[in-house]
Amino acid sequence: MSSIAHLRWLAAAAAGLLLPALTLTAESCVDCHRKTNPSLVADWEQSAHKEFDVGCAECHGDGHQSAEDVARTKIPTPDTCGECHETQVEQFRRGKHAAAWAAMKAMPTAHAQPVALMEGMKGCGGCHKIGLKTEAEMVELKKAGAGFGLASCDACHTRHTFSKKEAQQPQACQTCHMGFDHPQWEMYSASKHGVRYLLKQNGTLPPSTPAPTCQTCHFQDGDHAVMTSWGFLAVRLPMPADPQWAADRATILQGLGVLDPQGQPTARLEVVKAAHVARLTEEDWQRPRAAMTATCQQCHSVNFAQAQLAKGDEMIREADRLMAEAIRIVAGLYQDGILPKPKDYAHAFPDLLTFHDAPTPIEQRLFVMFLEHRMRAFQGTFHANPDYALWYGWSEMRRDLTEIRAQAAELRHRASPPPANVPAR
Repeated sequence: MSSIAHLRWLAAAAAGLLLPALTLTAESCVDCHRKTNPSLVADWEQSAHKEFDVGCAECHGDGHQSAEDVARTKIPTPDTCGECHETQVEQFRRGKHAAAWAAMKAMPTAHAQPVALMEGMKGCGGCHKIGLKTEAEMVELKKAGAGFGLASCDACHTRHTFSKKEAQQPQACQTCHMGFDHPQWEMYSASKHGVRYLLKQNGTLPPSTPAPTCQTCHFQDGDHAVMTSWGFLAVRLPMPADPQWAADRATILQGLGVLDPQGQPTARLEVVKAAHVARLTEEDWQRPRAAMTATCQQCHSVNFAQAQLAKGDEMIREADRLMAEAIRIVAGLYQDGILPKPKDYAHAFPDLLTFHDAPTPIEQRLFVMFLEHRMRAFQGTFHANPDYALWYGWSEMRRDLTEIRAQAAELRHRASPPPANVPAR
């Protein structure tokens, strides 16, 4: 229906005339939106949706007929995409990206952040919006004005082109996977893997050059069920045979609130399970490890691939040794009454997931050590980036531990009563 016919229909309807239902077509949407949202239309016109006659109503419904009823526009969800892309959506639901929203909301201090940064999509929510949301959460987001970010799929296949080719480029991952505790883009792009691909993109190397992208390793054969062996927190069960590493990992699990000070599971264990941020069975760890090894074999021998992945495991073990000592130092300050335990902490143990609200410099240093420097040490190793593994990771952890030791000693010194023959100041 043309825009003129659409206006005539509206005028007749306003006059109370009985008319047949308005038929919404892609052309009628385009007529209007070419004036109000020309770039949106341009994206759709170069999309595969346009090529296969998938119009606006297929995704947005036909409730929105004019400028007066924009609120009736249906905002797509993964279920909407799943009507045509059933396999990809089913895979996505099984992967870690689907848990991103739940993982963000599960952070103990999420409630303390400005709404604009969380549900408002300008901070954590800007990336974690890719995760699945409940019907109740979607209703609340719409009430708050954040009606966008519900589709999940459009985090990588951006609106309204929804390009498969775009989502296959490593730059599609860059928005979320860079900076602080997610610097995978910097690690990849400066690694030899990334350098070769970027040289291939700009034409320096020929198109036939083997060069892996993020998707090569994490979306094997286009599988959307993204999952890594160690998970975001780089902790897993069962415990290792090495008694020192097992003790260190137990300390880290206690710092995450997954185990209590006696080593027993807590209620937070179920939250960690649901968010897929750790691997809690041998099968959950071995399955993605086997898939990664197979991917590496496209360019390398199996022995080389296994050796490189083992180095990543070893880096986690070494980082855990430093991390556990730092956690025990702060826990000791709580237990001896030298450092007040924050009231939100369930046990006399530092809570590594409350880093936003760390009340003292020594606690802040501990949380940065875990969520920034420990991450960079092992992620830099797995991403074949020696600079991140050493200077931004391991070396920074050593500095963190030195500072934590010094601050703890100073706190204990201040808390010690002066000798009997020295008057207090």
